[in-house]
Amino acid sequence: MSSFTKSRGLVRPQSSITFRISINGRKACLFALCLTALTGCANMTPTQQSALSGGAIGAAGGAVMGAVVGGSPAVGAAVGGAAGAAAGALLSQNEQ
Repeated sequence: MSSFTKSRGLVRPQSSITFRISINGRKACLFALCLTALTGCANMTPTQQSALSGGAIGAAGGAVMGAVVGGSPAVGAAVGGAAGAAAGALLSQNEQ
């Protein structure tokens, strides 16, 4: 027998298996993610750093534009990220 819960007028089965991460586990995951991000960029060339920055900015802009125009934010982020990475790498090479 499964039990049911009523939430916002909807009746849905209550799962007996739940996946919860403790607060300390979340903090540890966040710390590991930040540490990886910070040390991953330490040995990059200026061209690689520009490509990464351009990709991140392009992905954020593309996701916003995808959501604003009614398209898919994921597709916008992918296209914007690729275009931003290419532009960042090309502009960095032109400066050298």
